[in-house]
Amino acid sequence: MELESIGGGPGDAAHASWLELSASALKHNVAVFRALEGQGAPPRCLGVVLKGNAYGHGLAQVLPLVHGQVDVLYFIAPQDALKVREHERAHGLPPRQVVVLGAVGPREAVVLAREGVEVVVADRGWADAVPVLRAAKLEKPLRVHVHIDTGLGREGFTLDVLPRESHFLVESRDVLEVVGALSHFANTEDVTEQGYALAQVDAFESGLAFLESQLKPAKPLQRHIAASAATLVLPRARYEALRVGISLYGLWPSPETRLSARLVLGEVPVLKPVLTWKCRSQVVKWLPAGSYVGYGCTYRCPEPTRIAVLPVGYYDGYPRLASGKAHVLVNGRRCPVLGRVMMNHLIVDVTRATSDERPVTATLLGKDGEEAVSAESLASWAQTIHYEVVTRLGSHLKRVVVE
Repeated sequence: MELESIGGGPGDAAHASWLELSASALKHNVAVFRALEGQGAPPRCLGVVLKGNAYGHGLAQVLPLVHGQVDVLYFIAPQDALKVREHERAHGLPPRQVVVLGAVGPREAVVLAREGVEVVVADRGWADAVPVLRAAKLEKPLRVHVHIDTGLGREGFTLDVLPRESHFLVESRDVLEVVGALSHFANTEDVTEQGYALAQVDAFESGLAFLESQLKPAKPLQRHIAASAATLVLPRARYEALRVGISLYGLWPSPETRLSARLVLGEVPVLKPVLTWKCRSQVVKWLPAGSYVGYGCTYRCPEPTRIAVLPVGYYDGYPRLASGKAHVLVNGRRCPVLGRVMMNHLIVDVTRATSDERPVTATLLGKDGEEAVSAESLASWAQTIHYEVVTRLGSHLKRVVVE
């Protein structure tokens, strides 16, 4: 793979902070889930979720890496799904199955139907799209997956309303072809006992039985309910397709999922974080003992301190709640973040990480030598979850694919 250039040298302010995406780590994670899908029968489609700018990693960078490695690509936004078809045409690639999980308007549905992109029908509001689809005189019906709400309380037909609100699917076969059914778990990540999840599986299968009795599909429906956690720890939920999200990028859904994986699989699979976040210093200098650092004078140096000013802050996605708690890595050493995280700056103590005032490169997320700062750690300092940390990384940050 030809590596992208980061940009100019240390003085290139436009790219002073950037993300590195490891192609080999992503390939490794795909292989982990390929091995899981092979357990039992029938063979399964490995699907990956590229919503939220590929969980903050960068859709433009991740899509070319996974397109030929997986079977299904899932999105929330229709415009992101259409980027797959643009990518395929531009590179002469065979089309992959693409499914939009989020809301779709009638006119968008027409475009998606013509592009062979599949959608999710989650409520009776889709009946309003039927006249628009018929007026478009489509060559082929829009392929749809029916969402059954089994206990998350979000999108989907509950079992109570499914019988009376899904009739339009039978009456609209000319423009809506039901090819799949899905649901989503509410509580697989935060627990090690999966009683609620198993009740959701039971509900899903009840909904499936009703759909199949009404629709009598020519081919079995493609069933999918397992995201990362369930794929790892709930074998019963591995139907025809898997929807791997956070763990594609090398991040465990939760500590509980990691523990459950050991119990279910007999070992903990190795997931490799794909993303590293780096930043070059803007200033490295000494501050006398007693100097205050940053807004609000919340930190005072107890001794002469060499600081590095990093031109990155909460505008870029570094959480302000990590102020005074976080560390970055410089030359393989942990360097505390001093004072408050600012909109465009961090100030870190590099006294023990460098011996002079020459510019340094800090690792905000990732490894440097024997040390590492994980997304989970940064999330803990910021009192949030690592999903939020990575998906909030600024889209303006340069993303570079490395081996």
